[in-house]
Amino acid sequence: MNKKLLELWQARYFIRSSIRNEFVSRVVRSRLGFVWIVLYPLAQVAIYAFVLSVVMSAKLPGLDGAYAYPLFLTAGILGWSLFVEVVSRCLNLFIENGNLLKKMVFPRLALPAVVAGSALLNNFVLLLSVLVIFAVLGQVPGWSLVWLPLLTLLMLGLALGLGLALGMLNVFIRDIGQLVTIALQFGFWLTPIVYSIDLLPERARQLLFFNPLTAVVQGYQSVLVYGRSPDLYALMYPGICAFLVLVLAAYLYRRGIDEVVDVL
Repeated sequence: MNKKLLELWQARYFIRSSIRNEFVSRVVRSRLGFVWIVLYPLAQVAIYAFVLSVVMSAKLPGLDGAYAYPLFLTAGILGWSLFVEVVSRCLNLFIENGNLLKKMVFPRLALPAVVAGSALLNNFVLLLSVLVIFAVLGQVPGWSLVWLPLLTLLMLGLALGLGLALGMLNVFIRDIGQLVTIALQFGFWLTPIVYSIDLLPERARQLLFFNPLTAVVQGYQSVLVYGRSPDLYALMYPGICAFLVLVLAAYLYRRGIDEVVDVL
């Protein structure tokens, strides 16, 4: 493990330049620039807010006002977009970089590091846009923002562990890529992003908390919308899940990376 971390440290300039190049190619060389980073998640907010705001605004506990539901929805989308980007990119990470993996001098762990760094940078740009929107709408988060790094770390850990494990398996079973796309659609609706979990029956709420993203997304909503700290006790479960999926991904990587290279 220490050897792998040393290789990753030695590849830090490659990782940094790769993240910068991705960002430049996506933003600087594009006519719309930063718009592309925030367009899709904010379009989701606009669509759901247009369709559901009349129904949901009246049912959000502790929230009033015409913009209550869009603010609630935006907070959840911020966390969900990070999860989806990392999982989706990790899913085809090994397939798309087969040529690099075959080079023995190439530090293979640099690939997920680039994905994580690039996704965090994109999510940070989205966060700045969200904060601007919140300020315009009169909702300025206060001291509770100090909890955002913890929530981001949990979301990243869940996404990176799950994404890398599925990415390894996707090399051998290509149907996994299609199944994950469908699973993410179900995951979106099984996570309290477009609705408040308090609206569900008690039995449904208990089942929904088996989804580790539930507590993390609720943390985003607490921090950004309600201006309070997240439920740290509830975050213990996604923290354990993030640790387990990262251990699983590391195990699969250690045991199967050579076979992955042979298949590619």
